[in-house]
Amino acid sequence: MTNLSPANEPSLVDETEAAEVARDRAGDAPRSGWRMLLPTMTPWLVIGLVLVGAITLFGIFGPYLVGDPRQIRDIGLTPPSGDFLLGTTQTGQDVLAQLAYATRGSLQIGLLVGVLATALSAFFGIYGAYRGGFADEAFSLLSNVFLVIPGLPLVIVISGFVPRESRGLWTIAVVLAVTSWAASARVLRAQTLSVRHRDYVAASKVSGEKPWRVIVVEILPNLLPVIASQFVFAVIAAILGEAGLSFIGLGASNSATLGTMLFYAQNGFALSLGAWWWFVPPGLMIALFGMGLSLINFSIDEIINPKLKNLRQHRKRARKAARLERELARATRRSRPQEPDAVRADRAKEVSTR
Repeated sequence: MTNLSPANEPSLVDETEAAEVARDRAGDAPRSGWRMLLPTMTPWLVIGLVLVGAITLFGIFGPYLVGDPRQIRDIGLTPPSGDFLLGTTQTGQDVLAQLAYATRGSLQIGLLVGVLATALSAFFGIYGAYRGGFADEAFSLLSNVFLVIPGLPLVIVISGFVPRESRGLWTIAVVLAVTSWAASARVLRAQTLSVRHRDYVAASKVSGEKPWRVIVVEILPNLLPVIASQFVFAVIAAILGEAGLSFIGLGASNSATLGTMLFYAQNGFALSLGAWWWFVPPGLMIALFGMGLSLINFSIDEIINPKLKNLRQHRKRARKAARLERELARATRRSRPQEPDAVRADRAKEVSTR
């Protein structure tokens, strides 16, 4: 076996260090403009995307794979079995079929409220702050009024005054959106006030660009991470709010949602009868979907908050530095010449006699 001479040590160390430096530079390469608007791929983000994607696919395609959720059978409160994977309700209705249709209804309400609330907050926050003057003062006053009004009591009052036959998905979505846009509008207003005085915005104004184009082209791209975070939060709040309204009997009529499943399970005394398969699946679906969206929202926070991004970058660089030190230590050990067995035996004997 050929031993390495000490003369080869610098070359091995230099090659290892050069390889590590090249990998570090490749990992820390600057990302493009659109890439900077995307969160860093982390295990938590992957878990959130998997949860949200799986539940969304179940809500979209699940109703096509199950039977009629309203079909009544004479096998009430049957536990989960091969025929009914999630058991049956008190009237013999398939819980899995109800869960598929209810998930689709809750996703529709969450999407509608997320879009409406985000659009309202963007209009009153971004447009008002950009225009300034009376428009900004009026929009700010309106958002402050909605902020001081308790949200849940207002939703209950509005839903209570709407006739039951008129309480559909769109009605509940509008009620939830109207009562949940003000806080996001305040955040967007503060962000817009800090952006509108920058040089590229002033240059667009001086060049004669129309206000709507300045907002869409120059200001809005800088606020996309904030808007995305607010949209995700609005979807979470909408699903929870609709579940709360439906649980007290003020939800959407003639529409299946996860909240209506919990409402009928409560009226059917599922908890007292031990029929866990009736109320656990919708509650677990709400919890998992909310957790997935929260994990996605936490990842978006890294783009909004520079401190979080810098902290992750410092940790990444520290791990790379520690890996580089280990590689250099291993290369140094490998490059040292091996001592003959007799020399090692004499050195061990000398140490033992001491």
